[in-house]
Amino acid sequence: MSLEKYQKALDLSHHLSDVSRARQTSPLKGLQPRDIDPSKLINLAGGMPNEDYFPFSNISSDVLVSDAFSLSSARKESYFTRLWKLFSSSTEKTNTISVPRYAAEPGDLSLAVSLQYGQASGLAQLQVFIKHFVAQVYRPGYSDWTILVHTGNTDGWSRVVQMLCNPGETILTEEWTYPSALATAKPFGVHAVPIAMDKDGMSAVHLRKVLSEWDEGVKGKRPHVMYTVPIGQNPSGSTMDGPRKKEVYDVCSEFDVIIVEDDPYYFLQEGEYVPKSQRDSHYDNGLDDKTYLDQLAPSYLRFDTEGRVIRLDTFSKYLAPGLRLGWHTCNPLFAERLERHGETASQAPSGLSQILVTQLLTHWKFEGYVRWLQGLVVQYKIRRDVLVDAFAEDFDLRSTSTTHIDHWKGMAVLNACMKPAKGASMLEKSSLSTRTLFSFVPPTSGMFIWVVVHLESHPAFGSEPAERIEMQLWDKLIDAGILIAPGWLFGANADVAFERGTGHFRIAFSNVTYDKLRESAKIFARVTQEFFQQQ
Repeated sequence: MSLEKYQKALDLSHHLSDVSRARQTSPLKGLQPRDIDPSKLINLAGGMPNEDYFPFSNISSDVLVSDAFSLSSARKESYFTRLWKLFSSSTEKTNTISVPRYAAEPGDLSLAVSLQYGQASGLAQLQVFIKHFVAQVYRPGYSDWTILVHTGNTDGWSRVVQMLCNPGETILTEEWTYPSALATAKPFGVHAVPIAMDKDGMSAVHLRKVLSEWDEGVKGKRPHVMYTVPIGQNPSGSTMDGPRKKEVYDVCSEFDVIIVEDDPYYFLQEGEYVPKSQRDSHYDNGLDDKTYLDQLAPSYLRFDTEGRVIRLDTFSKYLAPGLRLGWHTCNPLFAERLERHGETASQAPSGLSQILVTQLLTHWKFEGYVRWLQGLVVQYKIRRDVLVDAFAEDFDLRSTSTTHIDHWKGMAVLNACMKPAKGASMLEKSSLSTRTLFSFVPPTSGMFIWVVVHLESHPAFGSEPAERIEMQLWDKLIDAGILIAPGWLFGANADVAFERGTGHFRIAFSNVTYDKLRESAKIFARVTQEFFQQQ
């Protein structure tokens, strides 16, 4: 459908905070007339250094080709492939990208522009690529959406908090959520209201209940901002599908809530875990661009006909986090306010990061970047499988659909029980086989496995607080050589963090080698079993 057939965003200016309303155009940046081509002016107003004095004459980089990673999840290699890797000087196929000090043709990238003081909205060429990408991939449901380059989603969320929230207000979040998002809001006097989750993510039913029963005389202003990580939900690893997003969006529309969609793991939709014994015939053969993009869970933007979604995207998980580069997609009013904030904060994203990313994406083109993303998700799928397979080696994993954990009901939950040692008596085997130490659901997106520890199986349960037992196990894991994230960090508030005698851990499978993942699983198995057997 053409944009002409969509309506424009609603006027949502009543959501702006007092601070955001007070922001004005940066005085010096505001001197540039909007209706005059900057190249037609002799600019003596700004304190810009002379580009001839920049020490960078040319910047070039060897970059991987867009199809560097296979689209097959099978990790077996043929004899000839192994032989080639053994005698080849390099297994990486690269191309060289380069950016000169001055552009050879109008509109080309140059260091003179990218390394100079720039606009808070980002390099023009990068904006063009991102706008095309958003239109093709996310397909917003209203006509006048726009984008604004930022310095990563942490920066993007911080700006949104200051744009929409006044001190003392509250925000809606999943009951388990990204702790740094809460830490960003807390100094501004903004605290979270947890919304229950089920197997499909945030519950639209509970969201409606919270909003409809909100008593402003007792609790203060009803929340008008929702923060959510719907894909690769951090920490649970769940994937919210289109129908649930539509349900949540409709509730937010009814109660006039702005949705902030923080989606750094969107293209890491790995799909369901397939047990190792069934995986030999399971391949990802690759899809054409349209088929691949169509089978992804849609963004909230797809259902946004009013301009109430602010989407946060980042290159951190797909290119490199040190680039500190991402973008907002939102209505023009919010984009203008966010830009005013950027002008007097970071001024503009790093020109060096922007020029490298823009030249890379220009070189790869849209199709190449989509192919790169397809290759990446296969790599992370393999990593997830390696860690789950390792748990299956070291524990007796039993699949069940019965669980007291609300956001896992209706899912295939893996319960981890001890494996009896060789030579164990029948009594010992019977005792061990009935004790579930922890449970998890293999994630369908993202970089983490969310583990629920059954603290009721520990001898000290009932005589010591659950949080103390969880932290004792966490300390023992550190002493044994592995660091994982304790679950209480991810609770939207203290009431969520410890419920029904359970502890939680978030385990990342994204970074270390396959061998280290397997070693970590063995350490986790040994320490956990010893911990639950202690008297």
